[in-house]
Amino acid sequence: MSECKVNTALEALVGKWKHKILFPLVNDNVMRFNELKRAIPGITQKMLTSQLRELEEHDLVTRKVYAQIPPKVEYSLSEHGKSLIPILEMMSKWGEAHVAHLETRNEEEKESQSK
Repeated sequence: MSECKVNTALEALVGKWKHKILFPLVNDNVMRFNELKRAIPGITQKMLTSQLRELEEHDLVTRKVYAQIPPKVEYSLSEHGKSLIPILEMMSKWGEAHVAHLETRNEEEKESQSK
């Protein structure tokens, strides 16, 4: 049997910050570095730079540099990265359903313990 390609997908997407970078790009299409930083509370400049580079290496994000002073750099989803949009949307819906499931389970456990 061939190697599980889920590992390959997770390598490209998993991390504390990658999905938090991808979601604003899905919604806003093109963002400058500081716009992205403001959209992601708690991320440092160094971490954002590092994660953007990794996303670029996987061809999920495109970096466009304009030759002007001061320098202008914009980030957007690459064509390949846009193929993630339905997956990210599905994961978001699953996350909502999972939270609801856990809340229901916790309520049921509390009820059964109080009997």
